[in-house]
Amino acid sequence: MSSTDQPFDSKKENPATDTSEKLEINEPEIVESDIEQPEDLAVLLKNAEAQVAQYYEELLRAKAEVENVRRRAQEDVAKARKFGTESFAESLVPVKDSLEAALAQADQTAEAWRAGVEATLKQLVGAFERNLLKEVAPEPGDKFDPHVHQAISSIPSEQAEGAVVQTLQKGYTIAERVLRPALVTVSSGQPAQ
Repeated sequence: MSSTDQPFDSKKENPATDTSEKLEINEPEIVESDIEQPEDLAVLLKNAEAQVAQYYEELLRAKAEVENVRRRAQEDVAKARKFGTESFAESLVPVKDSLEAALAQADQTAEAWRAGVEATLKQLVGAFERNLLKEVAPEPGDKFDPHVHQAISSIPSEQAEGAVVQTLQKGYTIAERVLRPALVTVSSGQPAQ
C-alpha cells in the first residue's frame, strides 16, 4: 500500500499537539426559553388557585352529601320507630273486632262463648306468627336456658339439677329477641334422704 492510499491522519503530521488531559464538565446549557418568565408564574398561580377552588367546591359538596345521608338515615330510623308496629297493629285489629263482637252478643250459651273465644285465640296466634312473636314454654325436664328463662325458685325434685320443674308463666321472643322470659322453677337435684 502506498502512502497516498492511506487516509490522512492529522496527528501524525503534527506531533506537537497538546496531549494533556482535558476535563469535560457536563453543565446543562441554559436556554433562555427554559427560564420562567414572571407572566408564566402568574399563569401557574392562577391555574393552581383555580384547582384549589375546584377542590374546595368538591369538598363542600361531599360534606353536604354526607350530611344529607345522615339526616335521611335519622328520618328513616324515626319512621321505623313510629310505624314499626303498624304490621303488628294491623294483625291485632281483627282480634279486637272479634272480642267486641263476642261481648255484643247478650244471649250466648257457654259452648258458643267458648267457640268464639277459641276462634279469637286462633286469630291472635296467627297475628303472633305473622309478626315473628313466638312462645317460650319449656316442658318439665327441659334444660334451663338463662337466655330465655327466668328462674323464680330452685326446688329439690326427681329432675336432674338445672332442669325445669314447672313453667309458671310463658315467655315470648320476637324475631329471636327475648320480649319476656319464661318464669320457671328449677330443680336443685335429688331431695336429701
